[in-house]
Amino acid sequence: MAESWKIKLLRWRMNWYPAYRNTGARIIYISEDLLETRVRLPLCRATRNIHGSIFGGSMYAAVDPLHAVMMAAHLGPDCHVWMKAAKIEFRRPGRGDLYAHARLERQDIEAVRAALLREDKVDRDFAISLADKAGVQSALFTLTLHFCRRSAHERPMQSLVFP
Repeated sequence: MAESWKIKLLRWRMNWYPAYRNTGARIIYISEDLLETRVRLPLCRATRNIHGSIFGGSMYAAVDPLHAVMMAAHLGPDCHVWMKAAKIEFRRPGRGDLYAHARLERQDIEAVRAALLREDKVDRDFAISLADKAGVQSALFTLTLHFCRRSAHERPMQSLVFP
């Protein structure tokens, strides 16, 4: 199925956002329902460290915004979504292009929504890994996202997803 113009625009905007563009990573796929994102992180001059493998900072930066952007799109402008913490387990050097597959389950979204009805703030963990084409993991990330309700006096969030 061909990408809709909204998804194509979102992918383009994220790839050209300066902070993300400078990581060297490129988003290669976003599902129409915004539950899945795929990223390619090439081994190139911009991402290579002195040992000839992909710099760990590039690995982390490639996966950093994915779950937060997808969750923000589903929760809407009445909710703040922040990256709170990350645990990184480097398993082996990335000696070639690496790929990440970020996936949200509808149960995760509904669980956060339900928790925000009971509490002002909620934290949730999401796991994602970077692996080569053969599926050999180079790094495993556990990302902790912080969710809170936006108060009535705050300015509404600018939508990155739907302009």
